[in-house]
Amino acid sequence: MSSQVAGWYDDPEDPTQQRYWDGAAWTDQRRPQEGPPPFQGQFGQSKTQDLPRYGQTAEHGQVYGGGGPAQSPSQFGQQAPQQGGYPAYPQSGQGFAYQGQSRGTTPDGQMLSGWWRRVFARIIDSIIAWFIALPLTGYFYYQSSKVMNSWIEDVLDAARAGSSTPVSMPPEVFKYAIPASLLGALVAFVYEYLFLVAKGRTPGKMATGIAVRLRETPGKPPRGAVAKRGGLVLALNMAGSIPVVGLFASLALLLNYLWPLWDDKKQALHDKVAATNVVRV
Repeated sequence: MSSQVAGWYDDPEDPTQQRYWDGAAWTDQRRPQEGPPPFQGQFGQSKTQDLPRYGQTAEHGQVYGGGGPAQSPSQFGQQAPQQGGYPAYPQSGQGFAYQGQSRGTTPDGQMLSGWWRRVFARIIDSIIAWFIALPLTGYFYYQSSKVMNSWIEDVLDAARAGSSTPVSMPPEVFKYAIPASLLGALVAFVYEYLFLVAKGRTPGKMATGIAVRLRETPGKPPRGAVAKRGGLVLALNMAGSIPVVGLFASLALLLNYLWPLWDDKKQALHDKVAATNVVRV
């Protein structure tokens, strides 16, 4: 089977399942049978040898195939018929080959996460990271809230007095809000980086049954990929604290999180930068 192309084949150890052949050896990826099993005779023997060959004449004179061109592949993803009119089988002779990949799986067949699972995981992780960052950000949130409350009171007083002059927001709000936002984004980056490097999943992803991996390689993602995917989110979060520029950065961050909804590989933009996928586990 060493020359057989990579794909899904009948598992030689379990005929009710399929196993992924990577072109050189069997992998540990398995899935239930999707195609029809080989036709079995009365005593369990294959009847393939009893079927008329492509272009041959059956005993009642009917011509099978008529010597015409090879037929197109079947609906189960088989290879095109070879000489003799039958689909190509693995060299081990076990069943049909399934070469096509679903949009819902990685190239080796692991199921991709749905969008809502990723959203719930992100919400859980954001709440956890916010509390972890609170010892660093608490002072800035407190000072910012004091300035905001004072400004709101000034606005209400001006409204009661019938003044038409708008009360501008004091710059002290940004003086405290920007450091709080930057520190929170940095803590969230470190939180996700450490969990993905150690376990391949954050507490939010554990709760929703998903994990991060390289698209082409199973297992925990390497540090470089984790840094890339988290770095893009960190950069957009930090840019979001900059006046004017922050509007475009916030729109880009929203687009990043929505991208898996229409992407054929279900990747967010930070997944594409790091060549990762979020999968079901």
